[in-house]
Amino acid sequence: MALALTVVDAFTDRPFTGNPAAVAVVDEFPGKQRMQAVALEMNLSESAFVAPRADGDFDLRWFTPAAEVDLCGHATLASAHVLGGSATFHTRSGILNCEQGPNGLLEMNFPADPPAPAQVPSSLAGIDLSWYGAGRFDILVQLGSAEAVRAFQPDLATLSALGSRGVVITASGDRSGVDCVSRVFAPNVGIAEDPVTGSAHCMLAVFWGDILGKDELVGEQASARGGTVHMRRRGDRVVLGGKAVTVSEVRLFV
Repeated sequence: MALALTVVDAFTDRPFTGNPAAVAVVDEFPGKQRMQAVALEMNLSESAFVAPRADGDFDLRWFTPAAEVDLCGHATLASAHVLGGSATFHTRSGILNCEQGPNGLLEMNFPADPPAPAQVPSSLAGIDLSWYGAGRFDILVQLGSAEAVRAFQPDLATLSALGSRGVVITASGDRSGVDCVSRVFAPNVGIAEDPVTGSAHCMLAVFWGDILGKDELVGEQASARGGTVHMRRRGDRVVLGGKAVTVSEVRLFV
């Protein structure tokens, strides 16, 4: 039976930038192997599967080309965009509410992810870092400048050996209106560099919010495609905001 998917560029208002995600709205979830095979075929950092519930909400699952993951921001944003902007998703990370926000933003209410400091592993001894720690999913590394983040050349084998889902490198912003810049590498789930990572900003919002004394921040993910994530701290939650653009529709016949 054919499977229809919508490809959406998330955390951007321009096609071919931000982070692309494939979204399949299905009556019920296919088998896990089938969903993983579709994600590998699409070969995007994330493919999302959305199934309606009897109560009017939706179940949502996320797959990279290599693994199912517990939380994904950009594919949640893409899914809400496909559904018209407002939706409540039931996921492996709890209930995630999405709604239309100001200035054309879609806003997602996610769990905050406070990072805790940790000892720097010897494998990173050659990196000039200012802070090292980890949140629920990812390791966080603060570098000395945005320029250092932009110029960073990852050794993916070294980053993979750290054992986390991903490694987030970050520094303070270097232009007006941007509080922090970041890049995200996730070789352990089949993603060399993720273009824009919503879930990482659940950690960045706490980290930079504490440093800057701010509850509302803007993050730039400085990948080749680039993207912008708006963050608003609300206790143990973080509201992530971004825009999204539909770029294609795909039908798989096998």
